[in-house]
Parts: sequence; structure tokens; C-alpha cells
Amino acid sequence: MAQAMTLRLATPADTEALSDLGRRAFTAKFGDLYSAENLAKFLDDTHTPAKVAAQLADPGMRVAVIEDSGAVIAFCKIAFASTLPRHSDARAPFELKQLYTDPDRLGRGLGARLMDWALDQARHAGADELQLSVYSDNPDAHRFYARYGLAKIADITFTVGDHVDPEFMMAVKL
Repeated sequence: MAQAMTLRLATPADTEALSDLGRRAFTAKFGDLYSAENLAKFLDDTHTPAKVAAQLADPGMRVAVIEDSGAVIAFCKIAFASTLPRHSDARAPFELKQLYTDPDRLGRGLGARLMDWALDQARHAGADELQLSVYSDNPDAHRFYARYGLAKIADITFTVGDHVDPEFMMAVKL
């Protein structure tokens, strides 16, 4: 009998899987935008087991995974205090740091389950806004987040190596 997909909080035992999935998902979606050097530097700065382990140990972050038959196939990271530039009157904004799905599992509702989880976590903790940063030329992501009420509130940037991308800061009041 097949196991159902389970959404649960990540544990230190998920460190390698989160690092691997983060690298694969980012590269599949955005890898062709960057030089090999910039991509490698970014991945080595953001999607290493050491970085993931530090995030899992951070009391100001929470990480959820969706697991299927023992394999991590999607994850979401939220920060209890937004690190994004201040572009709203929110007093207690949460930040959606990453919402990644295995590139072979896109379009199956995994992102929606994680987005519902993130919004529930933020509301339960008393956040007054959920904020995120998304690549400006990613219309699929814009539409996805708009379904949850997020709207663009500012133009910001995101650095990958020495490459600077235009990003949209999006937010929804809670």
C-alpha cells in the first residue's frame, strides 16, 4: 500500500535532502540565467548542508517539508521576522524565504499545500503581513502568489554571484 504524501516540520535528518532539493529546484528554474561561476557561488552560499542545518536550528525560522514514501519532494521556509527592505506599514511581517518543489513534481498542488501552511503559521504567530521576493520575469509564480492575495508592493533586487536580478516584493495583509 502506497503511503500518502505527508506535510511535516523538517528535522535535522532532512538536511541533506533539503540541500539537494534546493539546488536542483533553483537550477532547474533559474540556472540558465547565470554564468556557471555565479550559479555555483550562489548554490554554495545558500543551498549547502551547513546553511540548511543553521536554518533548521534557527528559532526564528520554521521549515516544512512534503514527503512521499520517505523522500522530501517539496519544502517551504518562513522567517518570523522579514529580512526584506521596508516597503509597508507592517509591524510584524513574516517572510516566505523559499517554496521549492521537485522539478519532476510541479503542478500537483504541493506548492498550494505549503502556501496554506505558511499563511496559517504566520496568522497563528500574530504576523500582520506575509512578504516575499520573486523574480520579476516569473509570471507563473506571480499568478500563484496572487491567488493567495499577495500583490507587488515594491521593486527590489536579488543577487546571484555578481549578477543582480530585478525582483518584485510581494505582500498580503493578514
